[in-house]
Amino acid sequence: MNIVFMGTPDFAVPCLKALVESGETVSAVFTQPDKPKGRGMKLLPPPVKETALSYGIPVYQPTSLKKGEDAEQALRILKEIAPDLIVVVAYGKILPKEILDLPKHFCVNVHASLLPKYRGAAPIQRVVLDGEKETGVTTMLMAEGLDTGDMLLSAKTEIGANETSSELHDRLSEMGAKLLLDTVNAVKDNSITPIPQDDSLSNYAAMITKDMCPIDFTRPAAKIHRQICGLSSSPCAKAMYNGKFLKIYKSEMTGETSDAAPGTVVNEKNFTVVCGDKNTVTFLEIQAEGGKRMKTADYLRGKPVAKGEVLS
Repeated sequence: MNIVFMGTPDFAVPCLKALVESGETVSAVFTQPDKPKGRGMKLLPPPVKETALSYGIPVYQPTSLKKGEDAEQALRILKEIAPDLIVVVAYGKILPKEILDLPKHFCVNVHASLLPKYRGAAPIQRVVLDGEKETGVTTMLMAEGLDTGDMLLSAKTEIGANETSSELHDRLSEMGAKLLLDTVNAVKDNSITPIPQDDSLSNYAAMITKDMCPIDFTRPAAKIHRQICGLSSSPCAKAMYNGKFLKIYKSEMTGETSDAAPGTVVNEKNFTVVCGDKNTVTFLEIQAEGGKRMKTADYLRGKPVAKGEVLS
């Protein structure tokens, strides 16, 4: 099958690899332009671009698909390729109708949630923040609305009690790759039946912002634990400790309670802190301001904390 792939971040890489290594013809890859990163603001390619180039696939990086010379060139290239299928995985650009209508079959999107729940930009982090017990991936037909197209296939998975959004991200990206191949094969066999989404069951997974990072220790422990898991590894939950920011990447509920004030260290041996409902949370991975991310046990060997100290 003649396929054009559109994607940008790490999440999309397993899908691209799966298509190529299964023998499908990926005629072109569209991805976001290179962006400056790091202290030196050096231009770096998106992960999908690096992967595509390693397979010798032509890469296109239009700044827009809607207007201007880039958009005109992109449409011209796509018409020349005449794809059977356009696969979109976390591309980061909205496709105009003339591109949606271009493939022989359709444009298919791999979305990291069980649609119609968690449409939008941050489904993986939001399911963890919301305390959902399960999530998954869905392939769907692309429509002009945001994640509103008819569903094709889906796959479910449970969310671990201490699973972070970054860990879930990696699992779902691999699940998405397998589901994409199943979808492509079903398209070939003409054995797939699109299912309309029930809009009444939908909700929106809004983008994650840095103002969500500070931990309010007066909140219940379960919500603080979900905040830590949901914002790991970026932008990361953080607290003030001895006048400096402390990033917290992983945590677990202890099942123990304390009458100490919220934010108080109640176990200095493993950095356990009491929360607003008297339940406690243990920090498993942290990063001190100006330091490196490390397991809490390693941090405490060099910089012990004292019982009774208070975080805010």
